[in-house]
Amino acid sequence: MTSKFDYKLFTDVTFEGVDHRDHPDYCNAFIASAEYDGRYLSDEELDELNEDTDLLYELLIDNLY
Repeated sequence: MTSKFDYKLFTDVTFEGVDHRDHPDYCNAFIASAEYDGRYLSDEELDELNEDTDLLYELLIDNLY
């Protein structure tokens, strides 16, 4: 599955549900808010983004480290 989002266009990504005891899976982590290409994502877009588990994980790891 190809994501409709471009990783390089994300800024100000905020995560919730991060439990470091769950490293490296972080299965409860989700994006609570994010700016994409200069605008904040809507709730519907955040839902769609959180379903893209590969991109979600990539953004989370980048955010943590």
